[in-house]
Amino acid sequence: MNIPEHDETPVYVISAAAELSGLHPQTLRQYDRLGLVSPDRAPGRGRRYSAGDIERLREVQRLSQDEGVNLAGIKHIRGLQDEVSVLRQRVAELEAALAAVAATTIPVAVPVTPQPPAAQAAQHVPNPLLPALPAFGRSTALVIWRPQQH
Repeated sequence: MNIPEHDETPVYVISAAAELSGLHPQTLRQYDRLGLVSPDRAPGRGRRYSAGDIERLREVQRLSQDEGVNLAGIKHIRGLQDEVSVLRQRVAELEAALAAVAATTIPVAVPVTPQPPAAQAAQHVPNPLLPALPAFGRSTALVIWRPQQH
């Protein structure tokens, strides 16, 4: 039986999940108790495995049998994989937010009157370029900031 990849809809009872993963139902229960694969629960508290759960069961079995990783190590690996997934999602959100800001920003960098580096340091001017200005509406106004002399 082919199962759709990355589907998280809980549809398989434990006997079907055991058959699909090639594991004994008691092994699935043990993995659930250890937190290696945590299926959803039906209203009657029966486990319901998704296609993603089946893939995770296969991965736990592969790590255990083929790679010789103990269950504690597999749990640590799974935790790191989950953390990476969360971080990837956060990066995607931040990239989308950055793209939205870039789409509403006029890229303006206008040099201020050139000054020798010693004069800049004395005035504590960190950068002689103006920052980008938000683009709201169709204004073509340009604001120039010049630090006051002390």
